[in-house]
Amino acid sequence: MKALLLTIAAAGSLLVVAQANAADAAAAQALAQKSGCLACHSIDKKTYGPAFKDVAAKYKGDKSAEAKLIAKVKAGGSGVWGSVSMPANSPQIKDADIKTIVGWVLSL
Repeated sequence: MKALLLTIAAAGSLLVVAQANAADAAAAQALAQKSGCLACHSIDKKTYGPAFKDVAAKYKGDKSAEAKLIAKVKAGGSGVWGSVSMPANSPQIKDADIKTIVGWVLSL
């Protein structure tokens, strides 16, 4: 009985965490939309820029990925995903918002 109660409590905790993570992801996706990121990117299909899931896969396991991508979003650049360039997004997007969006992209 005690083991059953512990299992139920753990499952409830996991559900709360999953709901919080889903809310955070939805907020980050809304922030990406508001910031204009989804004008050139989509979550799972290449459009003008790479799909966010492709970006996440490329940088999976790279401990410096977050810093690299934050710098890339702020300064812009080209050559990593082809000849299409990404414009600089600083200062029009706050650093904290860029960090949130990059964290969300890497979580996909």
